[in-house]
Amino acid sequence: MSEQTAGAIRNIVLVHGGFVDGSGWEAVYRRLRKEGFTVTVVQNPTTSLADDVRATRWVLAQQEGPVILVGHSYGGVVITEAGNDPSVAGLVYIAAFAPDAGESVASLIKNPPAGAPVPPILPPRDGYLLLEKSKFAASFAADIDPEVAAFMADAQVPWGVEALQGAVSQPAWKFKPSWYLVATEDRMIPPAAQRAMSQRAGSTVTEVRASHAVYVSRPDTVADLVADAAKATREVGTVVG
Repeated sequence: MSEQTAGAIRNIVLVHGGFVDGSGWEAVYRRLRKEGFTVTVVQNPTTSLADDVRATRWVLAQQEGPVILVGHSYGGVVITEAGNDPSVAGLVYIAAFAPDAGESVASLIKNPPAGAPVPPILPPRDGYLLLEKSKFAASFAADIDPEVAAFMADAQVPWGVEALQGAVSQPAWKFKPSWYLVATEDRMIPPAAQRAMSQRAGSTVTEVRASHAVYVSRPDTVADLVADAAKATREVGTVVG
């Protein structure tokens, strides 16, 4: 194990958001593994919040010892609910939604401020949502290789309307320490909204010039923040489980 992770929590669980699957975490996964962490990636069905929380808790149950739970985008909603699991010692939000009780993605994006970017979400079809392919790169992944962004657009995972509307019952960030990475060039979740949610949650905040796909474009920054959270959580004595 590296000096950076000595004494740190060893288990990291990564939770993806809407329109994508867990494979986007690969570079972050590899960097954290190199640092000596045990890393597991949740594959959310993104059919409903309840289903995604269930999938995440199933992964949490497989871990031995305390966990740092990491969520990107809609994955932040999932970890806000699933993070109440006693094995979770800390939460890391990566350009993510961090809802309060009763809030959902739908309620958080309902009234965007004037001039805020509007995600190019197509009308629902059979209860699922997709992003308009021609606008995917500019909105979601403006700072990654165009061929990779094109692949992500063509490989989208349909996002259930029920997941979009799923409301949090008890936000774990009210009881557990959290960290937040603000992506300042995000065109999916406005940076101002990210700052407001992270401030409300009392998160330790880092900002980086990156798109919504910051976990793909800046894996070192993401991995470093997760490693810092693992070390800090152990140091402040909040380990549970």
